[in-house]
Order: sequence, then C-alpha cells, then structure tokens
Amino acid sequence: MKKNMGLIDRTVRTILAIVVAILYFTNQITGTAAIILGLFAVIFLVTSFISFCPLYLPFKFSTIKKSK
Repeated sequence: MKKNMGLIDRTVRTILAIVVAILYFTNQITGTAAIILGLFAVIFLVTSFISFCPLYLPFKFSTIKKSK
C-alpha cells in the first residue's frame, strides 16, 4: 500500500472526525444521521492514520506534495 494522503488531507479528516464525535456526545446528532456520520468519522480516522485512501487509487490521485 503506497501512501497517497498528505499532511493537510489527514489533518482535515481527523478534525472532521473529532467534530462528529463532539456533536454525537453532546447529543446534537442522533439516530440515522449519527450512525452514518459516525461511520464516516471512523473511516476518516483509519485512513488518516494509515495515510492511504482507497478511493484515490482508481483515479491515481495523491495529496502528498512531491519534492523537487
């Protein structure tokens, strides 16, 4: 698995996951919305920690800055 996520991409995903967690634990989101957003938050955290997004692969997309 080749890394395809840069620092900014990983940071944004982590922040979004934290926001969803805060909204969930303060009962701002509930029910189906909470489940769906919770799943996205978990996916965002996992992809951030491994620096790899499988959805980028078919499009050969990468957010890693290329060094010159």
